[in-house]
Amino acid sequence: MNTFLRFFYEFISIFFDGLFNAFKGFINGIKQMFSFSDYAKIIESYKDNFNGNEKVFVVMCVVCLIIIVLLIALLIFLLVKKIIRKLNNNLSKDELLTEIGNLNDQVRKLMKEREELMAMKVSQLGINPEEENEENTTGDEEKNKEEEDAAIKGIRFPKLVAIDEQFEGCKIKKYQNDTTLAQLIDDFRCFAASQLHLYYDFSILRPFFGGLACGKLIILQGISGTGKTSLAYAWGKFMGMDACVSSVEPSWRDKSDFLGYFNEFTKKFNETKALGEIYAASFDDDVHTIILDEMNLARVEYYFADLLSILEMPSRDEWLVDLVPSAWPDDPKKLIKGKIKLPGNLWYIGTINNDDSTFMVTDKVYDRAMPIDINTKVDPFKCREQDVVKINSSYLDSLFADAVEKYPLSDKGLNYVGEIDDYVIEHFRIAFGNRIMKQLGVFTPVYVACGGKEIEAIDYFIAKKILRKFDQLSVALLRDEIDPFISYLNKKFGKDVMKECIAYLQNLKKSI
Repeated sequence: MNTFLRFFYEFISIFFDGLFNAFKGFINGIKQMFSFSDYAKIIESYKDNFNGNEKVFVVMCVVCLIIIVLLIALLIFLLVKKIIRKLNNNLSKDELLTEIGNLNDQVRKLMKEREELMAMKVSQLGINPEEENEENTTGDEEKNKEEEDAAIKGIRFPKLVAIDEQFEGCKIKKYQNDTTLAQLIDDFRCFAASQLHLYYDFSILRPFFGGLACGKLIILQGISGTGKTSLAYAWGKFMGMDACVSSVEPSWRDKSDFLGYFNEFTKKFNETKALGEIYAASFDDDVHTIILDEMNLARVEYYFADLLSILEMPSRDEWLVDLVPSAWPDDPKKLIKGKIKLPGNLWYIGTINNDDSTFMVTDKVYDRAMPIDINTKVDPFKCREQDVVKINSSYLDSLFADAVEKYPLSDKGLNYVGEIDDYVIEHFRIAFGNRIMKQLGVFTPVYVACGGKEIEAIDYFIAKKILRKFDQLSVALLRDEIDPFISYLNKKFGKDVMKECIAYLQNLKKSI
């Protein structure tokens, strides 16, 4: 063993001695390169022998040497800087991952706080959210587990893939579709009163049903505390399909805030609750609802622009929204080349409070939606007990279509609308197009099928869809034209028949 140790020492020392000599030689070389005293001695020994021209060359040599030394120093500095930057980048990545983890924790806390706030809001409707949570705990845990499993597998849409698995093998449910619109609106009114202690008058519910019929977007507006969000929430409960509440934030700028976005760093799509509701609705024929709570905290025409345009397309096959530029093999089943199809059984109900903290909703949005004013509270009333009424969305659409066929807008009603149109163009220089006439042709029959009168529907529609445009006119123009317009309406239709229009004009007169 001693012999081997001597051999190993002598054998390995050759390598380390060479390495040491190389390092020592490198250090000595660096010292010699920057040994300014040696340079000075050589210059001193030769300076008396230089003639005039040679002294110039000596100076040039010194300058060149200084430049070479500076260049070497610069290269060393850049090399060290590059190494440090690379190390910092690695550290930054670790710090960024840590920061992302912290942000995710904060997001989870904020989501929890948001759910608690929504629970408080729901509790005001007379519902105990804890009881509902107890009923849904098992299902939520299973759904979260499916989403976590999908995320672990590297799938970029874990929530949507979990929905695929949830609905795998499920068939569309067919309910006992034997109700009428008149019965349905009465059932809804009694359900809200008996089950949720929410009280609504037919003067609100008829326009609400008319809005459901003439478009996919309804805007509930008015003063705070009158039950705008509660009405949309109660509708979801009545249909047996809880509404998805999407609380709009002032920072929303485009559809990615509403639907989510693809994170290039994590290679995952940040899916929102609204996106999940849109995707889930495509699996059944139930009536789904998304509530855009306080939708004008941000500019609606920014974050909802794509959906506004797409929902106008006549063919539902064209209702496609871009989510990602290309498809991946593990994407959800119902995504079409990175696009999601907006289902026809989903309605969007926005709530609006008009105050200094909100944006004004533009004509582009109002023209495509049905605005409904809720400015009064209805006193509690007694009615029969009413349970949930589950009907298919396709059947609800058929009820709307039957109403249009059975109660079409009469020639007399069309003449009234045409005369009001002529008057408004002549005196206010405002006109309305084919879109509004098409909506009126659906809104009015459904309103009548729900137990209302045609003239009431025309009055309501004109007040909310046409006279609303007066807000954009100059005060000078309006001041002298409001009273004559009220007189015209009373003379044409009868004293106070056009109640909604006259009430709007009188409120407008007070504000100028």
